[in-house]
Amino acid sequence: MTRIERAAPEDAGEILTVQRAAYVTEAQLYGDPFISPLVETAERIRKIIESGTVLKACEEGRLIGAVRGQMADATCLVGRLVVAPDSQGRGVGGALLAALHEQVPDATAFASSTGHLSEGNLRLYRRHGYRETGRERVHDHLTLVHLRKERS
Repeated sequence: MTRIERAAPEDAGEILTVQRAAYVTEAQLYGDPFISPLVETAERIRKIIESGTVLKACEEGRLIGAVRGQMADATCLVGRLVVAPDSQGRGVGGALLAALHEQVPDATAFASSTGHLSEGNLRLYRRHGYRETGRERVHDHLTLVHLRKERS
């Protein structure tokens, strides 16, 4: 059974490990081995855990996923929704996203962005009520799709 709870600073290393494993396919998809989730440090993640809302998903004592939420005015910016590759496709990402929506009651909306080629990510966000609000070309090989969900 998957358990979702707030991450603690000492979870930073495990979160980084899952994050790197989860983003390898994204790096391959976009032909860029230096995307920010792959070069982020455990210390940076520790600081984010201490200052924002970071949730983790665990099964049988193993951390298998995480998501971040950071408030900007009344909008919760959703970031680094990651699931270990061997746990993907079982609803863990959706459960993390739903839990984040519950854990940030002051947010009137949620916003995220993902790469234009990341079809699985786009499907997940759309399934949870996110709508595309725009696209932004950031590199020759990457266009970010911006998504938003108003709290219902």
